[in-house]
Amino acid sequence: MNAIVSNKDELIMSLVHYFVTEENYTPINVQGAQNEIWLENLDGPYKIVRINSKYIHNDEQYNFDLFKMKFVIKQIKKKTLSFKMNVLNICLDLNNIVKIDEEDKKISTVNISDINDLKKNKLLKKSYPKIEKNNFTKTDSLMNIIHATEDINNKTARENDKYEDIFKPKPIIVTKVIMLICFAMYIATLLVNNNFNVALILLGANNRSLVLGGQVWRLLTSAFLHGNLLHLLVNMYSLWIIGSQVETYIGKWKFLVIYLLSATMGSLFSIVFYANSISIGASGALFGLMGSLLYFGYHYRLYLSNTLTSQIIPIIILNLLFGFTVPGIDNACHIGGLIGGYLSTMIVGLKYKSKVSENINGIIVYLLLAAFLVYALLKLV
Repeated sequence: MNAIVSNKDELIMSLVHYFVTEENYTPINVQGAQNEIWLENLDGPYKIVRINSKYIHNDEQYNFDLFKMKFVIKQIKKKTLSFKMNVLNICLDLNNIVKIDEEDKKISTVNISDINDLKKNKLLKKSYPKIEKNNFTKTDSLMNIIHATEDINNKTARENDKYEDIFKPKPIIVTKVIMLICFAMYIATLLVNNNFNVALILLGANNRSLVLGGQVWRLLTSAFLHGNLLHLLVNMYSLWIIGSQVETYIGKWKFLVIYLLSATMGSLFSIVFYANSISIGASGALFGLMGSLLYFGYHYRLYLSNTLTSQIIPIIILNLLFGFTVPGIDNACHIGGLIGGYLSTMIVGLKYKSKVSENINGIIVYLLLAAFLVYALLKLV
């Protein structure tokens, strides 16, 4: 039975099995790649692991192989928005006369010709300590490959379940409730006073003097008020489009926290940069939701393909440019909301992605920024 499986096939499967099941690497589909397997883990010691089973017999062939690798790496960097990307190049059939450039900081090449080499290689042991304890065995090679394939398929199925859990359609509740509150507040504004501007102030419009006077709640209530019907309808349409996505991807209660913290940060930015104006509208919170999508899109960029660079970032840039060029738009609130949304998403975290350290960092940065804005506000008085 052992004769059916070559040593190289067994070695390839052992490597793929180890990196996928033990080090959380994911296979990458590289067009035109033959006799090579590409794996990625952007949080791993090496972001990319490439397993090359082609025979490389001299320096010229090795250098040409590196040239082709760098082209593929450039495409992966572009897709994953990575400025730096270290790559582990595992060669399974490298002639001993080939000179490996050990000083190349971007591509580290190792020559592995046998399963026993996996535990002996210093670079592998240093970068992946678990590899030394892994049970690589050469007995009954065919059964090893069958079991390894089952493990990889099970790992892939679990990853697919996570993907399904995040991206499957879900009931949209919090977004609808916020929209209803905004419509109700607009009707209340029409009824509470004959003077619309006076009604806005009474119901919680944002203003530096009033906030400094102790009415801090205006930082939040102003996000539910709107200046006219067109203002309301445009913001509610945007809220439905963006909010339903964020609520689906991140979850209802996390969405609510992001919305409220974004609105508050946007209002703080507004009263720091605009002294006597009255600020209202959900646009600060809406930019916060775009900031949330930016954070989410970055962490799930391998699933979203080019959505981050082709849709999310351009929409944010266009909206900010619109705010800078059109008079009467509170772009400080937009910028503050965008930052607040990004940080608040870091605070609440993303399912299957975030670490506790990232949540803590988000809390610290958000509080420091809020404290700085309060300090700046008091200095302006």
